[in-house]
Amino acid sequence: MLDSGRNLTHQLTHQLGSAIIQGSYAIDKSFPTEAELSQQFNISRSVTREAVKMLTAKGLLASRPRQGIRVMPSSQWNMFDPDVLSWTLNARPSLDLLREFTQLRIAIEPEAARLAAENRHDKPRMKAIADALERMRKADLGQDDPLGADIEFHTAILAASNNRFFLQLRQFIQVALRVSIASTNQLKGVLTANYDDHKKIYDEIYAGNADAASNAVRYLLNEVMQLINISLVKTPPAE
Repeated sequence: MLDSGRNLTHQLTHQLGSAIIQGSYAIDKSFPTEAELSQQFNISRSVTREAVKMLTAKGLLASRPRQGIRVMPSSQWNMFDPDVLSWTLNARPSLDLLREFTQLRIAIEPEAARLAAENRHDKPRMKAIADALERMRKADLGQDDPLGADIEFHTAILAASNNRFFLQLRQFIQVALRVSIASTNQLKGVLTANYDDHKKIYDEIYAGNADAASNAVRYLLNEVMQLINISLVKTPPAE
């Protein structure tokens, strides 16, 4: 049942999106009509219509003439949509998905650190990185949230790159990092990120050493990738 006190369209979108990603509806098969959804959830047709539109925009559904609404394969899902990513990570987090996300980070974050070093005279954005690093130091002492501090550090570097495309990825990165960092820390058997490794990244950015800043991030992420690859080898294939 939906909570009548909250936005019904968003609730229905979330409930149906999660169900699609969990496999509750068969891929490329008929999906309930707007009228059927309206009856099932006891809500108006306008609400179901808007929810279907939102899920279509996210790549989860498609409406075709004479075929009605159909569930799309995962290759069509917009994985850069924070909702889709969150539903996927919550429904079926896997080492394979973690590896794909880390590959994306390796492609983006070292360059973001390089650009941040080149833009080191942007004092507000440098301060944001420094503040996040300080949060990480306090987290090591049990005085702050280690996961939140780690996420803030990496997204602050994206912002400091002064690249509008990297900036647009911040929300996506935040969602994925929440699962990724927690999972990789669990694989390492630690509760917090390595403060010294992150301080080295900040120091190189602050000093304007673009290549060294990029390499410091790459070193950190390559360590994560190596950990994931080792875990994949140890993990038996699904039956």
